[in-house]
Amino acid sequence: MDSFDPEAASGPGPDIAALHDAIVSGDPARAMPALARLREVSEDQAIPLLLLGLEQTTFMVRSLACAGLGVKRNEAGRQALERFLRSDADANVRAEAANALASHGVERAWPLLRSAFEADDHWLVRCSILSALAEHPQMDPERLLDLAELALRDGDGSVRVGGAEILGRLVREAGSGLIPTSDDGVPQPWQRARSLLMAHQADPDHRVVAAALDGLQV
Repeated sequence: MDSFDPEAASGPGPDIAALHDAIVSGDPARAMPALARLREVSEDQAIPLLLLGLEQTTFMVRSLACAGLGVKRNEAGRQALERFLRSDADANVRAEAANALASHGVERAWPLLRSAFEADDHWLVRCSILSALAEHPQMDPERLLDLAELALRDGDGSVRVGGAEILGRLVREAGSGLIPTSDDGVPQPWQRARSLLMAHQADPDHRVVAAALDGLQV
């Protein structure tokens, strides 16, 4: 859907009409630099062109458009990212959509990203979700533990490394007093995290073992 407004092309800054023509040209060598330049313009100017980028056939162009929609944000862009997370044929695009959605707010993104993590078994998508949420300050410990446990059941070592790194965050934050503990006998997320890290010292992938050992160093 081309919602480009020629009237928005006037004024200082990049030539919006020229950026529009480059994005829809079908030539990635023109489209990608044009998408990158959209960081210099307002959301009202950038988002319609980023949405056009999502319609292009080259996956690199769609990926870059997703990244842009994580920076230039509105509801239309968020809804587009949801669609592409669920349905794009290329894992690179789905991964970039997942990362961009986290930038729109973790409260809204969490159920979508958790569902995508379960439904999409591509390692790149799962690693992108882990990366987007692992250090997000608004992720609570229970959700992080849930995500890490999902990751540690994955057959791909890279995904399990991401899960182990999340567990390490939980253990570190407990050690620094950021995660409250209780005396009611109910294991806290950091306690479960520590137990899982200890278990994964025997993981068949040496990278997971290294991440587990690092996470236990508090």
